[in-house]
Amino acid sequence: MKTMTCKQLGGPCDLAFTGESADIIIQAQDQHLKDAVAAGDTEHQTARDAMKARWRNPIKGLGWYNGTKKAFAALPEG
Repeated sequence: MKTMTCKQLGGPCDLAFTGESADIIIQAQDQHLKDAVAAGDTEHQTARDAMKARWRNPIKGLGWYNGTKKAFAALPEG
């Protein structure tokens, strides 16, 4: 199990996500952004918009995804 924060994934806060893969952590942050925005959090709106924009540009999105997977792989277990 490894942990990354919302901030490490491009968000504005230090909420930690723990998972066995980068994909699990990315999905958790995606849900966190959705929930925060639905609750009216404008700081998370910017991060949510950036996340949605990444996937409209496959090359940019894939670069972010691969970078996140590398950052996850470099983290210590724990």
